[in-house]
Amino acid sequence: MVDTPKLYDHDFHTWTQHTVALLRAHRFDELDLDALIEEVQDLGKSERNAIKSQLDRVLMHLLKWRYQPERRTDSWLDSITDARTQIADKIEDSPSLRNYPQTLLATCYSRARRRAARQTGLAPTTFPAVCPFSIEEALDDEWLPESKP
Repeated sequence: MVDTPKLYDHDFHTWTQHTVALLRAHRFDELDLDALIEEVQDLGKSERNAIKSQLDRVLMHLLKWRYQPERRTDSWLDSITDARTQIADKIEDSPSLRNYPQTLLATCYSRARRRAARQTGLAPTTFPAVCPFSIEEALDDEWLPESKP
């Protein structure tokens, strides 16, 4: 018999494989339930964190796109597209997260604004204090902001 709590602490991959084998064999009494509960809970957190990270990225690049039109690159466009796709994929896999990006907009925008200022060398006050994009615009595959002087 494997000491699953010890295994969880010392070899996570082997612990996952052992846990899957126990679940498939319906040997529930041998499961390390505390670790299993922790991991399932963390799965939900990682989905939300992934959406947050991608929303930060898309907002930052939308700001750069709007406020530095002379420096636009295909890599910025690729980053915007990829971030939107990553968010859409997470929501497709977990439809209950459909409204989650809206709840993050103000917080993510604040971070994106600071990052855009650092990356562009523009003063933070160049960018609006409140997000100038709706969540629908930010996540719309066809939408890009107009240039601002």
